[in-house]
Amino acid sequence: MNYIGLDELLLSALKEDIGTGDITTNCCIPAENRSEAYFLAKEDGVICGIDIAQKVFSLVDERIAVIPKCKDGDAVKRGDIIAEVIGPSRGILTGERVALNLMQRLSGIATVTAKAASAVSGTKTKIADTRKSTPGLRVLEKYAVRVGGGHNHRFNLSDGVLIKDNHIAAAGSITAAVNAARAAAPHVMKLEVETETLDEVSEALEAGADIIMLDNMSLELMAQAVKLVDGRAITEASGNMGEKDLLEVAKTGVDFISIGALTHSVKSLDISLKFQK
Repeated sequence: MNYIGLDELLLSALKEDIGTGDITTNCCIPAENRSEAYFLAKEDGVICGIDIAQKVFSLVDERIAVIPKCKDGDAVKRGDIIAEVIGPSRGILTGERVALNLMQRLSGIATVTAKAASAVSGTKTKIADTRKSTPGLRVLEKYAVRVGGGHNHRFNLSDGVLIKDNHIAAAGSITAAVNAARAAAPHVMKLEVETETLDEVSEALEAGADIIMLDNMSLELMAQAVKLVDGRAITEASGNMGEKDLLEVAKTGVDFISIGALTHSVKSLDISLKFQK
């Protein structure tokens, strides 16, 4: 992936992990030692973060080579070799944990996103993430969502107007909040409103919302809301969607299903780094 702040992000992670030096490695392993190792999938899943791991090792020691055996987005089985790592033993050992932590987490996100996308395959509905990401890692986690076949919602608060329940409460009404946003936001920016009832959907439509979030609605109410909108705005289902039957949600006709659980509580994919003896 191309990201202008990637080196800074990874250097910060390495500094956190290494501290003033890898005492164990530096004490036990001669500086001239070279090793061959490999990333091993210990469960089935979708791989993400090979390039990230490669960058981690290059920042530790540019003499370390990572030779991919698959690419981001590929499905792997337990026992598959993901990539080989060759170079100075000290550098490989020192960069191992940061490289693994990132690859495991990103692969976990890609895996669960791929499952969600597969669940709604054949419908018009798309799977999207949210801003419920790990602070500092959002750009990587949203990349993993794309690798898994999902779509990105807003990256940050400046990306679009999303009027939620607390904005509505503070502004006084959906109409007041939408009118204020229309007057102040750039004309090219989309405006989304969170709704929980059909009356709120109607108000958001009348106010001119581009996207209407159907939050914590039952399937029956969601289907009624989609019928009410009738293509006049994009519809997005939200609210604990990671626990729902996604195909049934998609059958209501919503355009998007946003799932915070893609990033906020995902289980990392089990991957290990093994040295050749």
